[in-house]
Amino acid sequence: MILHDNSTLFWLENDLLSFAISALLAGIIIPKILLIAFRKNLFDEVNERKVHRGVVPRLGGIAFFPAMLFALFLVIAIDLRIGSGLMNVALASKIVPLSFEICAIILLYLVGIADDLIGVRYMAKFVVQIISAVLLVCSGMYVANLYGILWINEIPIWLSCLFTAFIVVYVVNAINLIDGIDGLASGLSTIALVFYSIVFFQGGEYIFSLVAAATAGTLFPFFYYNVFGDPNKQKKIFMGDTGALTTGMVLVFCAIAVMSARPDFLNVDYNPAMVALSPLIIPCFDVFRVYFHRVRHHRNPFLPDKCHIHHKLLALGFNQAAALMLILGASVAFIGINVLLSPYVNPTLLLILDVLIWTCGNMGLTKAIRIRERKTGKVLYE
Repeated sequence: MILHDNSTLFWLENDLLSFAISALLAGIIIPKILLIAFRKNLFDEVNERKVHRGVVPRLGGIAFFPAMLFALFLVIAIDLRIGSGLMNVALASKIVPLSFEICAIILLYLVGIADDLIGVRYMAKFVVQIISAVLLVCSGMYVANLYGILWINEIPIWLSCLFTAFIVVYVVNAINLIDGIDGLASGLSTIALVFYSIVFFQGGEYIFSLVAAATAGTLFPFFYYNVFGDPNKQKKIFMGDTGALTTGMVLVFCAIAVMSARPDFLNVDYNPAMVALSPLIIPCFDVFRVYFHRVRHHRNPFLPDKCHIHHKLLALGFNQAAALMLILGASVAFIGINVLLSPYVNPTLLLILDVLIWTCGNMGLTKAIRIRERKTGKVLYE
């Protein structure tokens, strides 16, 4: 049931409150993490693949999940305590998927902390990601309809469960792998989460809107420390695998929630698949291109290198801030174009257009890099 005018202000206040609480709490926790990291010498290793200089802790993501969880359940608890019928109605049908999602995030949060502190083999991380994907499927949330993408609509339940598990693992890794320059993973994730929160809010899926808003709130103070923090003053921090994995899990949860929502979820005739996919295009397209690039050059597709989209922009001479703004701007453009065109353009053709734009853009960047290499006589990108 969609709740209308009399509840709009109530849910808007809840979204803003959850965002503010999580932002405030993360803003309090992150400086404490910095203090502990410098006292215990817990820093990110500097090597030829990294673009940063100086000692920087990579434990910022430790603040994300506690801040999000505290904000989300504090808002829910306050509403239930004051006897809000609106919260009771909204929570009744969402408690199962929400509970499974929290369990999945806990697993990724724990493996992320272990990886950031002592290192975890990528196969072990894959196993935990698969278990998290199974938990999400067990909640009853799975992609049972592609809404015309590749001219496919409803798919069998066994295939939809497998496909959903694949999507979870793919998106979580995509967010982790795109985290290569200051503010990129957090910036892309914040754009996506704000977009999902608005979509859920307008569609009456208010609990999911709270989840997206609370998670977005944790990223705001982190973005400040990550982008504007001075490592010389011990104020800079990275999100690490803890932040990337947990944020990725929330993002894929939101995307699947859009695609598995009730038929009247979107008030306008937008395509649910394109609405779900659009905020994730850049990380998902980039990780596919990177894996293909590694395999084509006979490299291990699971070992890190310097062939992501941000590495191309850096090779062209852009600084990190300029590369960040270009990629974030491209993400907003993909969202706007896909959502606006989805009621009028076949989703398969729209997806093909996205792929063509991405491919042509990458080919253009590679060509520009080769021209610059010939001029400078240096190898800038491999």
